[in-house]
Amino acid sequence: MHRFANPARFQRLSAAILPWTAGATVILLIVGLYVALIGSPRDYQQGDTVRIMYIHVPAAWMSLFVYVNMAIAAACGLVWKHPLADLFAKAAAPVGAGFTFICLVTGSLWGAPMWGTWWVWDARLTSVLILFFLYLGYMALVNAFDDPQRGTRAGNVLLLVGIVNVPIIKFSVDWWNTLHQPASVIRMGGPTIDGSMLVPLLVMALGFTAYFITVVLLRLRAEIVQRKIQTMRLTEAQG
Repeated sequence: MHRFANPARFQRLSAAILPWTAGATVILLIVGLYVALIGSPRDYQQGDTVRIMYIHVPAAWMSLFVYVNMAIAAACGLVWKHPLADLFAKAAAPVGAGFTFICLVTGSLWGAPMWGTWWVWDARLTSVLILFFLYLGYMALVNAFDDPQRGTRAGNVLLLVGIVNVPIIKFSVDWWNTLHQPASVIRMGGPTIDGSMLVPLLVMALGFTAYFITVVLLRLRAEIVQRKIQTMRLTEAQG
């Protein structure tokens, strides 16, 4: 991975990838939204309310996916001092927090008509809320110190400590008696959801993933430029 640690090499590589990921994001989200909102059937119990799932579930998947990748980057930054690992975590944090917020909001929108309440202190809901606070805590920590390196190290430690929450979120519906339904897609026995609903769900998940890659690449490129400007200003001040 140190081949891609050189900022100049990363800038060239990301510039070549960005048009493809941006195009894939637009195409996948348009197709996914069309199939989800128009092409997929109504649920026999939930009616059209089930369509919230096509935003809620991919956002939930991405909230975990982004956090796990940030934790891996934190480990690389702490152990191997990978130059871009810390920048990746910083660039990904607002995107992951956004996905988690969407997950919580859409879950509440679905829960109101289905459960009769906007929120319950359910194991799955509570652990996802903790994940949201972990994102916010990380962003606050990395900007809380005058020395950026101290903030980055503190944020990385928080990410690694918080990784214990990820399996809790995943298996909370199996470990405890919760209102939240059990897994119907990623499970040992295979998906239990019908193909007419599974396809748009997966297309939306791919669209969200392409969006994440696109935005993180853009934010990483901006972070590299900002670091370069800060270094030049510091050099001028010392000179």
